[in-house]
Amino acid sequence: MLSSDVSALDELLAPDLIFTNHLGQLLGKEDDLAAHRSGMLKVKELTPSEQHVRPNGDVAIVSVRMQLSGMYDGSPAAAIFVSRVSGLSPLTRLGMLLAAHSSIVA
Repeated sequence: MLSSDVSALDELLAPDLIFTNHLGQLLGKEDDLAAHRSGMLKVKELTPSEQHVRPNGDVAIVSVRMQLSGMYDGSPAAAIFVSRVSGLSPLTRLGMLLAAHSSIVA
């Protein structure tokens, strides 16, 4: 995310990714990749805290408070977010992001 490495993100994001952003918009993998590819989304800093991981078979539910700063569509952006559901790909057995939700925390 920090380098907008679209090739790496393409491998880490599940093909049927469900991402609900802080505005309540439902986005998919191609939406996320397009934002990085076009430069619309530029992440400058990610600082995690308060991480909780709950493994369950081939899936892990992760809740982490993440301080994010960067640019979105030419405007400064800052947020604190996110819950994630990650799972192992049946083909590669590598972790992939299946779903994510972000919220701004006051």
